[in-house]
Amino acid sequence: MKKEDFYYELPEELVAQEPIEPRDHARLLAYNRDTQTIEDKHFYDLLYYLKEGDCMVVNKTKVLPARLYGTKIAKETDKPEGAKVEFLLHKRKDNSVWEVLAGPAKRAKVGDEFYFCDRLKGSIIAEKEGGLRDIKFIFDGIFEEILDEIGETPLPHYIKKKLENIERYQTVYASDAGSAAAPTAGLHFTPQLMDKIRAKGVKIVEILLHVGLGTFRPVTETDITKHKMHAEYYEVEEQSAKEINACKKAGGRIIAVGTTSVRTLESVVSEDGFIKAGTGETDIYIYPPFQYKIVDCLITNFHLPESTLVMLVSALLGREKTLEIYKHAVDNKYRFFSFGDACFFYTI
Repeated sequence: MKKEDFYYELPEELVAQEPIEPRDHARLLAYNRDTQTIEDKHFYDLLYYLKEGDCMVVNKTKVLPARLYGTKIAKETDKPEGAKVEFLLHKRKDNSVWEVLAGPAKRAKVGDEFYFCDRLKGSIIAEKEGGLRDIKFIFDGIFEEILDEIGETPLPHYIKKKLENIERYQTVYASDAGSAAAPTAGLHFTPQLMDKIRAKGVKIVEILLHVGLGTFRPVTETDITKHKMHAEYYEVEEQSAKEINACKKAGGRIIAVGTTSVRTLESVVSEDGFIKAGTGETDIYIYPPFQYKIVDCLITNFHLPESTLVMLVSALLGREKTLEIYKHAVDNKYRFFSFGDACFFYTI
């Protein structure tokens, strides 16, 4: 398949620049995969489609203030008076070493040192393709606390409007910091809606995948099979695996909240359709004709044309049906991307 096979026309005014308030008042496109019918609802109507015995799997990752700006330390004077470079934290390798995306990368070479603040400096220790670098941080105190003080939360490039309340780019259940971007399908949930879902007899299970560059890196190859995903860290705890497997054995539906939950679950599922607890890294790349082994239903937002996420949805629904649904969304002026509206693709 070619990248252009996953293209669709999107008017710029449909790219959401701010989230809806309250969270669960975003619109919801509900698509029944059995009857192939679409209903136009609101996210709080999700409750209507859920059943006792379902298992809803959410990604508990929390977005880091992952954007840092460093000034190169001049070797002659040992003072920060050189070029300024932006660093986006991508993946933690140990207590003090991170893989980062540097921009402009040509200003960050092995051996270069950077000043971020009086409590934080860093040294480039490895150069990689695509602007990636390994940087060793030297800090006084607790790194996460320094990051909270000087870091910025990176929003996607298509969001031009300043977000007044940065907590709106976190899910209400976010707990484990480590992502460069939010698992945006979960942004629509409120604590009250989650309580109602539990009261209906739906099990809500947490897993973890720290969202890095792999999810959002654009496909540049014409032949989509040649695209490579960056690896991302995941955790599936023993109790979570037990609850998901118990639901599956009992005939309940496994409902993934977001593409990150999909990628985690489909990374740890065995051939018999059950998942195993564990931690690791996944670079799973889901596109047609990939066959889902564990996920039955998907809650997600609308994704960029020609993106790996549109391909992931197409593997679940079929390419033609996905593009048909997206055309319906455009024609009905749904809001797109991170702060946009949601979809629920389900079976009965």
